[in-house]
Amino acid sequence: MKPVARQAHVERKTRETQIEMELNVDGSGQADVRSGVPFLDHMLTLFAVHGFFDLKLEARGDVEIDDHHTVEDVGITMGMAFKSALGDKKGIERYGHAVVPMDEACATVTLDISNRPFLVFQTPPLAERAGRFDTELAPEFFRAFCLHGGVTLHIQVGCGANTHHILEAIFKAWGRAMDKATRHEARRLDIPSSKGTL
Repeated sequence: MKPVARQAHVERKTRETQIEMELNVDGSGQADVRSGVPFLDHMLTLFAVHGFFDLKLEARGDVEIDDHHTVEDVGITMGMAFKSALGDKKGIERYGHAVVPMDEACATVTLDISNRPFLVFQTPPLAERAGRFDTELAPEFFRAFCLHGGVTLHIQVGCGANTHHILEAIFKAWGRAMDKATRHEARRLDIPSSKGTL
């Protein structure tokens, strides 16, 4: 029996942003990301490459004001895309965990595709900006992803001094943890919950 393609095409349009995203959960790490926020493009490319997700993103937002609306809405769209692509979630691992070093920084990401959105974001103090990227937007991105993807996500960075390294380690670890959580578990044919639903 041929496996069902786990793909999604999501469009989100508001007065502040216009976003179109294509996601293939069972991809090879191909990324074509154009959000209008260069640092976010870099981070999402790392996520796709290290998670083996094919990701295509085109976003236009009111970045002349600031990047907040675009970053948050891309997080929303990412959550919606994974939720759509995974469908009823039958047979997935559900849980994912990864530890990724980036020079002096080391990020741990642990997650549960549980339909119970929750974010823990703990890092050493971050510089206000990485390039021109407002680092306060990183937890906003992940919070939006969790809320709209139904994911419990714990991001913990025990050590790190360079803000770029800290965020890069986080996005790489997030990709690897999502790859693990979305894989098929050969021994499971049903929904991975004792309750029978997520």
